[in-house]
Amino acid sequence: MARKVRKAVFPVAGLGTRFLPATKSIPKEILTLVDRPLIQYAIDEAREAGITEFIFVTSRGKSALEDYFDRAPELEASLRERKKKALLDKLKMTNMGSGAIAYVRQHEALGLGHAVWCARRLIANEPFAVLLPDDVIQADRSCLAQMVEAYDEIGGGNMVAAMEVPQEMTSAYGVLDVREDRGRVVSVGGMVEKPEPADAPSNLAVIGRYILTPQVLRNLNKMTRGAGGEIQLTDAIAAEIESSDNVTGFRFSGRRYDCGSKAGFLQATVAFGLQHPELGEEFRGYLDGLSVTAQAAE
Repeated sequence: MARKVRKAVFPVAGLGTRFLPATKSIPKEILTLVDRPLIQYAIDEAREAGITEFIFVTSRGKSALEDYFDRAPELEASLRERKKKALLDKLKMTNMGSGAIAYVRQHEALGLGHAVWCARRLIANEPFAVLLPDDVIQADRSCLAQMVEAYDEIGGGNMVAAMEVPQEMTSAYGVLDVREDRGRVVSVGGMVEKPEPADAPSNLAVIGRYILTPQVLRNLNKMTRGAGGEIQLTDAIAAEIESSDNVTGFRFSGRRYDCGSKAGFLQATVAFGLQHPELGEEFRGYLDGLSVTAQAAE
């Protein structure tokens, strides 16, 4: 029986340069997607999957991110006094219990693998999840919750979330070499980081959700540089394929948005705006009006 996944790592040390000047003074993870910052979507997903310990890998300039999950006594008192219960309930969703979140610093930008390695002492000898907040997944049931269920069913190991991408886009992803396709779960024979389309072993790409064994951390201890001269998490997982043959890919149900890019962020804003229980109907009417106006102009 697989050990329960209780801990999750959130690599949030990046500078967010693609969103300058917005990210000059605030962390990218605090940028708001409709009415919640990106990091809140990742935390909510982890909570739904049963995660109880949250590890943030940060860097200089991320104090606003830490403050976001702290209590705001003055604001809470003001809302309580004005009987704004609905807003108070929303605010409470952002609070984390004392000791639930731990922060470690990544002092050098040496890659995703290095960021995860920075959390090794807090992870210790347990399986753990990794969530990249840039990847926001719209799903009826959270992507990580789907993965934890599948992870329990197959008895553990390493699992990566995967989705099919156009062949010409494989150079932007880590790509799976599929040994056996069993539907939602695939047996992985290899992983290639950002292959050229002609060299890609498949079009099944890894996205920012992982469930990993502690051995991956020991593989990262070697500090081997990979693609781009960085310490790649993909390489540490690929080593597990060779040594233990315990890596699976998981086709999740839902749609992933790359909120690390401006175009992806705008797409996610439209998708989540249309789905919003309070704003969706009005927003849809606005978009329909734009469409009618554009057609009339033609």
